[in-house]
Amino acid sequence: MKKILINICACLMVISSLSAQELKSPDGNFVMDFSLQKDGTPTYKLTYKGQAIIKESKLGFELKNDEKSLVNNFSIQDTQTNTFNETWKPVWGEVSEITNHYNELAVTLKQAETARKMRIRFRLFNDGLGFRYEFPQQENLVYFVIKEEHTQFAMAGDHTAFWIPGDYDTQEYDYTESKLSEIREEMEDAITPNASQQPFSPTGVQTALMMKTDNGLYINLHEAALINYSTMHLNLDDKNMVFESWLTPDANGDKGYLQAPFNTPWRTIIASDDARDILNSKMTYNLNEPSKIDDTSWIKPVKYVGVWWEMITGKSSWAYTNDFPSIKLGETDYSKATPNGTHGANTENVKKYIDFAAKHGFDAVLVEGWNVGWEDWFGKSKDYVFDFVTPYPDFDVEEIDAYAKSKGIKMMMHHETSSSVRNYERHMDAAYKFMNDHGYTSVKTGYVGDILPRGENHYNQWIVNHYQYALEKAANYKIMINAHEAVRPTGIARTYPNLIGNESARGTEYQAFGGSKPNHVTVLPFTRLIGGPMDYTPGIFEMDISKMNPNNNSHLNATIANQLALYVTMYSPLQMAADIPENYNRFLDAFQFIKDVAVDWDESEYLEAAPGKYVTVARKAKGTNNWFVGNVNGLESRTTKISLDFLEEGKKYEAIIYADAKDAHYKTNPQAYKITKQTVTNTSKLTLTSAPGGGFAISIIEK
Repeated sequence: MKKILINICACLMVISSLSAQELKSPDGNFVMDFSLQKDGTPTYKLTYKGQAIIKESKLGFELKNDEKSLVNNFSIQDTQTNTFNETWKPVWGEVSEITNHYNELAVTLKQAETARKMRIRFRLFNDGLGFRYEFPQQENLVYFVIKEEHTQFAMAGDHTAFWIPGDYDTQEYDYTESKLSEIREEMEDAITPNASQQPFSPTGVQTALMMKTDNGLYINLHEAALINYSTMHLNLDDKNMVFESWLTPDANGDKGYLQAPFNTPWRTIIASDDARDILNSKMTYNLNEPSKIDDTSWIKPVKYVGVWWEMITGKSSWAYTNDFPSIKLGETDYSKATPNGTHGANTENVKKYIDFAAKHGFDAVLVEGWNVGWEDWFGKSKDYVFDFVTPYPDFDVEEIDAYAKSKGIKMMMHHETSSSVRNYERHMDAAYKFMNDHGYTSVKTGYVGDILPRGENHYNQWIVNHYQYALEKAANYKIMINAHEAVRPTGIARTYPNLIGNESARGTEYQAFGGSKPNHVTVLPFTRLIGGPMDYTPGIFEMDISKMNPNNNSHLNATIANQLALYVTMYSPLQMAADIPENYNRFLDAFQFIKDVAVDWDESEYLEAAPGKYVTVARKAKGTNNWFVGNVNGLESRTTKISLDFLEEGKKYEAIIYADAKDAHYKTNPQAYKITKQTVTNTSKLTLTSAPGGGFAISIIEK
């Protein structure tokens, strides 16, 4: 009898150990616990330095037309642990090397009655947790449709959040700062007009979601490696402070069509008691696969100017003529049209930009509105919008190509799809071949308006696959992609480093559409940039838009010093000097920083950071001993004290400081700045004051 009791106790211990698993980060600061509830529902929880980050939260899936969804009745069949540590070199980036160090737990579950298997793989890094669902090949689960993914993130309190509304079609919102409990009452004001939008819930928000707890912890929720799957939003149960995943549906309302074997994207939780650690995290990249492009020598960071801002402000137009009420490509005869006199993409005007780029050392010139079809491109639910190869009569492709080459300038292609993704795929090979034939190495793509096929959304599985298809197809032609209005990045650029930029958030263009909040750029590094670089298009020097277009009374909510700092704080290997040459010629001393600043880096030091308030970054230019510092400030004037101890010991440098003047203010005096120079070393300390909506930028050049 005693022997039987001992055996029973031993069995209970085995069952207990199988149903509850603990995983620690390499440094021991994070602890993740996995367990099954009594009904076989899988759950996890996460702590950081003993403080709750995620309380017990459920995991699972609801399947369409299936009573036996993958939410409970599981038992643990197997667990495997692993430790991984590597250092890899990105093709471009904030740093020259990235450490990928994690401890891993993979739990294989089997569901009673159905005998279906589902594996949950957890990776715990020193900066947070990533986990995904894996469906092994099996007889009882082959093809299946997701009705909803039920991944929970149970918050440990009513945190302060920096959020934008959950929306199937746009991320171009200003951020709202509020308590989680206040999201519902703030939602109506947070939803502002856009060319295409579909909010889904009064408490739904988008990732990357940034939060701060009352006791000073910073928490970021996002996803990594979004491949062949719907984009995840978060819907808040604001009575219990529990977020649950909410996938973007397709035209049928379905959330995903899967075939085993299949791995979902990773769900990510980055946390720290220091906001700078959130910005320093490379976990999102580390959860993506290594580069699938063997030869990356053609992928190069780019600093560019372009025929763009003059159209955004209304000074110029994308369309060539006002004669036609509608356009049919191949039938409309542009040779008989009267030019409207406002078309920006004409040969003479583009040459001016090429001259400016060559004079000031830029790499490329973007031209929007060069191709036929812009007269009725938007809002018509039109399938055949552009062919991406036929120029307007006033844009001489061959002449422009020859002129740019004579000046050592690359031309950057523009493909606005008007969200007709079938039309783009129909023309993609011809369009990319056209680029190859004319020496275009990069393209800015756009997806403005409602998606065609009708009923699809910008962020559902089918359209996510389109963005990926365009990216991989471009890689075949050795073309770099800068996608606007596409799905927010999730670290895919590690696997496909030809994705050198995305917009996927509210960029500078909105400053000409009524303005963005002055502290918008102090939030973006904590949210949008977690998944990859943003083509924010900074560098606007004329804040009064009416001086560009008398019919546009918008005002840029930033100072010139703030605009300079963005080239450092808003990391991207693709940086645009977005203003027109005439405005830069008025402020050539300030423009010098844009000319000097690098676009690729060996080291990055986040000196200070607080979401919504300020970000100060120092970066070491690739292959040099030169550093650049940027500070963007929020709504209140602030004095920053920084140490230059990141400089090499024993070296002397010249620091050129571009700072707000004493009377600078984003609203009343945005063009007030001062430039000073001084010799500095690694023992130097600087004290600088940033105006509301202001900042400073510093070039630190080795002597």
